Amino acid sequence: MKFKFSTERKGEASVLSLTLIEAWFPILSIGLVASLGALSTYALATFLASLVFIGLLALNGRLGRLWQNRAQFDLWMTALWITLLFSLVFLGLQTTTAGNMAVILFLQVLFAYLYFHVLGRQPLSLFHSLGALLMMIGAILVLFPEDFKLNIGDGLVLLAAMVAPIANRFQQRARLHVDSLTLLGFRNLVAFPVLLGLAWWLEGWPDWSSIQSVWLPLLIVGVLILGLSKWLWVEALHRISITKTSALAAMTPLFTLVLAYFWLDELPTWSQMLGVIPILIGGILITRPALPPAVPQE
Repeated sequence: MKFKFSTERKGEASVLSLTLIEAWFPILSIGLVASLGALSTYALATFLASLVFIGLLALNGRLGRLWQNRAQFDLWMTALWITLLFSLVFLGLQTTTAGNMAVILFLQVLFAYLYFHVLGRQPLSLFHSLGALLMMIGAILVLFPEDFKLNIGDGLVLLAAMVAPIANRFQQRARLHVDSLTLLGFRNLVAFPVLLGLAWWLEGWPDWSSIQSVWLPLLIVGVLILGLSKWLWVEALHRISITKTSALAAMTPLFTLVLAYFWLDELPTWSQMLGVIPILIGGILITRPALPPAVPQE
Protein backbone atom coordinates (compact mmCIF):
# COMPACT_ATOMS: atom_id res chain seq x y z
CA MET A 1 0.00 0.00 0.00
CA LYS A 2 1.45 3.35 -1.05
CA PHE A 3 1.02 6.48 1.01
CA LYS A 4 0.67 9.76 -0.82
CA PHE A 5 1.79 12.92 0.90
CA SER A 6 0.29 16.29 0.09
CA THR A 7 2.51 19.12 -1.10
CA GLU A 8 2.25 20.75 2.32
CA ARG A 9 3.17 17.51 4.13
CA LYS A 10 6.26 17.13 1.92
CA GLY A 11 7.30 20.66 2.83
CA GLU A 12 6.82 19.98 6.54
CA ALA A 13 8.82 16.73 6.29
CA SER A 14 11.67 18.59 4.58
CA VAL A 15 11.88 21.13 7.43
CA LEU A 16 11.73 18.50 10.17
CA SER A 17 14.52 16.55 8.45
CA LEU A 18 16.80 19.55 8.12
CA THR A 19 16.41 20.55 11.78
CA LEU A 20 18.51 17.55 12.79
CA ILE A 21 21.25 18.62 10.36
CA GLU A 22 21.07 22.37 11.03
CA ALA A 23 21.43 21.85 14.78
CA TRP A 24 25.07 20.90 14.15
CA PHE A 25 25.82 24.05 12.16
CA PRO A 26 26.90 26.36 15.03
CA ILE A 27 28.55 23.45 16.89
CA LEU A 28 30.90 22.62 14.02
CA SER A 29 31.25 26.12 12.57
CA ILE A 30 32.43 27.76 15.78
CA GLY A 31 35.54 25.55 15.79
CA LEU A 32 36.12 26.06 12.07
CA VAL A 33 35.92 29.84 12.45
CA ALA A 34 38.46 29.72 15.29
CA SER A 35 40.86 27.64 13.15
CA LEU A 36 40.43 29.14 9.67
CA GLY A 37 38.71 32.52 10.06
CA ALA A 38 35.06 33.43 9.49
CA LEU A 39 35.06 34.30 5.78
CA SER A 40 37.62 31.61 4.91
CA THR A 41 35.41 28.98 6.54
CA TYR A 42 32.37 30.23 4.63
CA ALA A 43 34.31 30.37 1.34
CA LEU A 44 35.66 26.82 1.70
CA ALA A 45 32.28 25.40 2.76
CA THR A 46 30.64 27.19 -0.19
CA PHE A 47 33.25 25.71 -2.53
CA LEU A 48 32.42 22.18 -1.32
CA ALA A 49 28.68 22.82 -1.65
CA SER A 50 29.25 24.21 -5.16
CA LEU A 51 31.08 21.04 -6.22
CA VAL A 52 28.11 18.94 -5.11
CA PHE A 53 25.45 21.02 -6.87
CA ILE A 54 27.42 21.67 -10.05
CA GLY A 55 28.36 17.99 -10.22
CA LEU A 56 24.72 16.91 -9.90
CA LEU A 57 23.62 19.43 -12.53
CA ALA A 58 26.33 18.21 -14.91
CA LEU A 59 25.34 14.56 -14.40
CA ASN A 60 21.74 15.44 -15.21
CA GLY A 61 22.70 17.53 -18.25
CA ARG A 62 21.25 20.70 -16.73
CA LEU A 63 24.38 22.79 -16.29
CA GLY A 64 23.33 25.15 -19.08
CA ARG A 65 20.20 26.10 -17.17
CA LEU A 66 22.23 28.13 -14.70
CA TRP A 67 22.26 31.11 -17.07
CA GLN A 68 19.31 30.42 -19.38
CA ASN A 69 16.11 30.84 -17.42
CA ARG A 70 13.44 33.35 -16.50
CA ALA A 71 14.53 33.70 -12.89
CA GLN A 72 17.81 35.57 -13.38
CA PHE A 73 16.83 38.59 -11.27
CA ASP A 74 15.54 36.46 -8.39
CA LEU A 75 18.59 34.18 -8.60
CA TRP A 76 21.01 37.10 -8.40
CA MET A 77 19.07 38.64 -5.51
CA THR A 78 19.03 35.27 -3.74
CA ALA A 79 22.82 35.00 -4.13
CA LEU A 80 23.27 38.53 -2.79
CA TRP A 81 21.06 38.20 0.29
CA ILE A 82 22.09 34.63 1.18
CA THR A 83 25.78 35.54 0.95
CA LEU A 84 25.18 38.54 3.21
CA LEU A 85 23.18 36.41 5.64
CA PHE A 86 25.80 33.70 6.10
CA SER A 87 28.67 36.18 6.12
CA LEU A 88 27.01 37.85 9.11
CA VAL A 89 26.48 34.48 10.80
CA PHE A 90 30.07 33.31 10.34
CA LEU A 91 31.45 36.68 11.45
CA GLY A 92 29.14 36.62 14.46
CA LEU A 93 30.41 33.18 15.52
CA GLN A 94 33.77 34.78 16.31
CA THR A 95 32.33 36.49 19.40
CA THR A 96 29.14 34.65 20.34
CA THR A 97 28.22 31.16 21.54
CA ALA A 98 26.72 28.32 19.52
CA GLY A 99 23.59 28.40 21.67
CA ASN A 100 23.06 32.14 21.31
CA MET A 101 23.52 31.91 17.55
CA ALA A 102 20.85 29.22 17.21
CA VAL A 103 18.32 31.04 19.40
CA ILE A 104 18.86 34.49 17.88
CA LEU A 105 18.73 33.20 14.30
CA PHE A 106 15.31 31.69 15.02
CA LEU A 107 14.05 35.27 15.41
CA GLN A 108 13.78 35.28 11.62
CA VAL A 109 10.23 34.00 12.30
CA LEU A 110 9.47 37.30 14.03
CA PHE A 111 10.99 39.37 11.24
CA ALA A 112 9.17 37.34 8.58
CA TYR A 113 5.93 38.09 10.42
CA LEU A 114 6.75 41.80 10.72
CA TYR A 115 7.78 42.15 7.06
CA PHE A 116 5.04 40.13 5.39
CA HIS A 117 2.12 40.59 7.77
CA VAL A 118 2.46 43.79 9.79
CA LEU A 119 4.11 45.89 7.06
CA GLY A 120 1.94 44.08 4.54
CA ARG A 121 -1.01 45.53 6.44
CA GLN A 122 -2.68 42.22 7.11
CA PRO A 123 -5.09 42.26 10.07
CA LEU A 124 -3.45 41.56 13.45
CA SER A 125 -5.00 38.75 15.49
CA LEU A 126 -4.67 38.40 19.25
CA PHE A 127 -2.58 35.22 18.92
CA HIS A 128 -0.21 36.79 16.41
CA SER A 129 0.24 39.95 18.46
CA LEU A 130 0.87 37.91 21.63
CA GLY A 131 3.35 35.72 19.75
CA ALA A 132 5.27 38.74 18.49
CA LEU A 133 5.37 40.23 22.00
CA LEU A 134 6.65 36.97 23.52
CA MET A 135 9.40 36.70 20.90
CA MET A 136 10.50 40.25 21.59
CA ILE A 137 10.65 39.58 25.35
CA GLY A 138 12.67 36.42 24.73
CA ALA A 139 15.03 38.27 22.39
CA ILE A 140 15.72 40.91 25.06
CA LEU A 141 16.55 38.18 27.62
CA VAL A 142 19.01 36.49 25.25
CA LEU A 143 20.58 39.62 23.76
CA PHE A 144 20.89 41.59 27.01
CA PRO A 145 21.49 39.02 29.79
CA GLU A 146 22.97 41.46 32.32
CA ASP A 147 22.87 44.98 30.93
CA PHE A 148 21.91 46.77 27.74
CA LYS A 149 25.28 46.32 26.03
CA LEU A 150 24.88 44.29 22.85
CA ASN A 151 27.59 41.71 22.14
CA ILE A 152 28.94 42.35 18.63
CA GLY A 153 28.56 38.68 17.67
CA ASP A 154 24.95 38.57 18.85
CA GLY A 155 24.30 41.80 16.94
CA LEU A 156 25.67 40.35 13.70
CA VAL A 157 23.55 37.21 14.05
CA LEU A 158 20.52 39.41 14.78
CA LEU A 159 21.18 41.28 11.53
CA ALA A 160 21.35 37.89 9.79
CA ALA A 161 17.92 37.03 11.23
CA MET A 162 16.60 40.32 9.80
CA VAL A 163 18.03 39.47 6.38
CA ALA A 164 16.77 35.86 6.31
CA PRO A 165 13.10 36.53 5.38
CA ILE A 166 14.17 38.74 2.45
CA ALA A 167 16.56 36.06 1.19
CA ASN A 168 13.89 33.41 1.59
CA ARG A 169 11.34 35.44 -0.35
CA PHE A 170 13.68 35.68 -3.36
CA GLN A 171 14.48 31.98 -3.05
CA GLN A 172 10.79 31.20 -3.00
CA ARG A 173 10.19 33.28 -6.13
CA ALA A 174 13.17 31.80 -7.98
CA ARG A 175 12.02 28.26 -7.18
CA LEU A 176 8.83 28.88 -9.17
CA HIS A 177 10.94 28.94 -12.36
CA VAL A 178 13.95 26.71 -11.64
CA ASP A 179 14.59 23.51 -9.72
CA SER A 180 16.38 23.47 -6.37
CA LEU A 181 19.69 22.20 -7.77
CA THR A 182 19.84 25.05 -10.27
CA LEU A 183 18.97 27.63 -7.61
CA LEU A 184 21.54 26.37 -5.12
CA GLY A 185 24.20 25.78 -7.75
CA PHE A 186 23.78 29.34 -9.03
CA ARG A 187 23.88 31.03 -5.62
CA ASN A 188 26.96 29.07 -4.50
CA LEU A 189 28.80 29.53 -7.79
CA VAL A 190 28.22 33.30 -7.68
CA ALA A 191 29.10 33.60 -3.98
CA PHE A 192 32.35 31.62 -3.97
CA PRO A 193 34.65 34.01 -5.90
CA VAL A 194 33.33 36.97 -3.90
CA LEU A 195 33.93 35.17 -0.59
CA LEU A 196 37.34 33.97 -1.73
CA GLY A 197 38.43 37.53 -2.53
CA LEU A 198 37.06 38.95 0.74
CA ALA A 199 38.65 36.20 2.82
CA TRP A 200 42.02 36.69 1.13
CA TRP A 201 41.85 40.47 1.56
CA LEU A 202 40.46 40.72 5.10
CA GLU A 203 41.77 37.59 6.81
CA GLY A 204 44.57 36.12 4.74
CA TRP A 205 44.15 32.61 3.39
CA PRO A 206 44.72 29.77 5.93
CA ASP A 207 47.64 27.43 5.29
CA TRP A 208 47.04 23.92 3.98
CA SER A 209 47.93 22.23 7.28
CA SER A 210 45.21 24.23 9.07
CA ILE A 211 42.64 23.15 6.48
CA GLN A 212 43.74 19.51 6.71
CA SER A 213 43.37 19.55 10.49
CA VAL A 214 39.64 20.36 10.23
CA TRP A 215 38.76 18.59 6.98
CA LEU A 216 35.98 16.43 8.46
CA PRO A 217 33.86 19.18 10.09
CA LEU A 218 34.50 21.36 7.04
CA LEU A 219 33.21 18.58 4.79
CA ILE A 220 30.11 18.16 6.95
CA VAL A 221 29.36 21.90 6.98
CA GLY A 222 29.92 22.23 3.23
CA VAL A 223 28.19 19.08 1.95
CA LEU A 224 25.50 18.35 4.54
CA ILE A 225 24.68 21.74 6.07
CA LEU A 226 25.25 24.17 3.18
CA GLY A 227 24.36 21.40 0.74
CA LEU A 228 21.71 18.86 1.74
CA SER A 229 19.95 20.94 4.39
CA LYS A 230 19.71 23.96 2.07
CA TRP A 231 18.19 21.76 -0.64
CA LEU A 232 15.59 20.61 1.92
CA TRP A 233 15.02 24.26 2.94
CA VAL A 234 14.40 25.44 -0.63
CA GLU A 235 12.04 22.51 -1.24
CA ALA A 236 10.14 23.43 1.93
CA LEU A 237 9.86 27.09 0.89
CA HIS A 238 8.46 25.92 -2.44
CA ARG A 239 5.63 24.09 -0.67
CA ILE A 240 4.75 26.10 2.45
CA SER A 241 4.96 29.72 3.61
CA ILE A 242 8.17 31.37 4.79
CA THR A 243 6.75 32.00 8.26
CA LYS A 244 5.56 28.40 8.70
CA THR A 245 8.83 27.00 7.34
CA SER A 246 10.80 29.07 9.85
CA ALA A 247 8.49 28.12 12.73
CA LEU A 248 8.70 24.39 11.99
CA ALA A 249 12.46 24.69 12.45
CA ALA A 250 11.79 25.70 16.07
CA MET A 251 13.41 22.55 17.44
CA THR A 252 16.78 23.51 15.92
CA PRO A 253 17.87 25.92 18.71
CA LEU A 254 16.82 23.40 21.36
CA PHE A 255 18.85 20.64 19.68
CA THR A 256 21.79 23.04 19.38
CA LEU A 257 21.67 23.95 23.08
CA VAL A 258 21.75 20.25 24.00
CA LEU A 259 24.57 19.49 21.54
CA ALA A 260 26.55 22.52 22.72
CA TYR A 261 26.38 21.19 26.27
CA PHE A 262 27.65 17.71 25.40
CA TRP A 263 29.97 18.63 22.51
CA LEU A 264 31.43 21.98 23.60
CA ASP A 265 30.83 21.86 27.38
CA GLU A 266 28.76 25.01 26.81
CA LEU A 267 26.34 25.17 29.71
CA PRO A 268 23.15 27.08 28.79
CA THR A 269 22.93 30.38 30.65
CA TRP A 270 19.89 31.43 32.63
CA SER A 271 19.13 34.09 30.02
CA GLN A 272 19.21 31.53 27.21
CA MET A 273 16.88 29.18 29.08
CA LEU A 274 14.47 31.97 30.03
CA GLY A 275 14.64 33.58 26.59
CA VAL A 276 14.24 30.47 24.43
CA ILE A 277 10.85 29.60 26.00
CA PRO A 278 8.93 32.77 24.99
CA ILE A 279 10.75 32.82 21.64
CA LEU A 280 9.58 29.29 20.75
CA ILE A 281 6.06 29.78 22.11
CA GLY A 282 5.83 33.10 20.26
CA GLY A 283 6.99 31.43 17.04
CA ILE A 284 4.21 28.86 17.35
CA LEU A 285 1.57 31.54 18.02
CA ILE A 286 2.74 33.72 15.13
CA THR A 287 2.32 30.83 12.69
CA ARG A 288 -1.16 29.83 13.84
CA PRO A 289 -3.72 30.27 11.04
CA ALA A 290 -5.72 33.44 11.56
CA LEU A 291 -9.30 32.78 12.57
CA PRO A 292 -11.90 33.95 10.05
CA PRO A 293 -13.88 37.00 11.17
CA ALA A 294 -17.09 36.22 12.94
CA VAL A 295 -20.25 36.52 10.87
CA PRO A 296 -22.71 38.83 12.62
CA GLN A 297 -26.02 37.26 13.61
CA GLU A 298 -29.12 38.76 12.06
